[in-house]
Amino acid sequence: MHTSLVAALAGLGTGLSLIVAIGAQNAFVLRQGLRREHVLIVVAVCAVSDLALIGAGVGGVGALIGRRPAAVEAVAWLGGAFLCGYGVLAARRALRPDRLTAEAGRRLSPRAAAVTCVALTWLNPHVYVDTVLLLGSVANSYGADRWPFGAGACAASVLWFSGLGFGARLLSGPFSRPSSWRVLDGVIACTMVALGVRMALNG
Repeated sequence: MHTSLVAALAGLGTGLSLIVAIGAQNAFVLRQGLRREHVLIVVAVCAVSDLALIGAGVGGVGALIGRRPAAVEAVAWLGGAFLCGYGVLAARRALRPDRLTAEAGRRLSPRAAAVTCVALTWLNPHVYVDTVLLLGSVANSYGADRWPFGAGACAASVLWFSGLGFGARLLSGPFSRPSSWRVLDGVIACTMVALGVRMALNG
């Protein structure tokens, strides 16, 4: 098998292993997919962001970021505060059925969906660790085939976010009940606050 193809498949597998996990970004994509609300915009923002970050990592930017611990720490605190705030909003929806009913008919504007997605992606230090630092380091271990590896990792992001966003509608049946949304928002709230606190403390 050609070495470039091997590197691309390795990138695909590595990318999927890192991205398929419960996190702020995935929770938001899932929720928008279930609501069938601006799914294309959300998926595009996530995928393009990942492509840019993976490209930066493969290009060697990870080494530069590692030399700026103060910047990493600042992003950790900002990201932690944002995630905790988003978690509190999800908790309010879960604990107050009247608020959940009111928000059921309220749609995010395309701009609000995009801005929220950008914040959940770019204010999360773990995104930089996974894409720029980790994937970048692994990619550079492939030498001349680092770009095919990066292309495989990029394909993993596009496939995952597309499947999560557009495939969420298959779960629309169970989520036709308000109680299901309360459970989902409860899980999102716990996930966001836990990630936010850990992010701030470990930044």
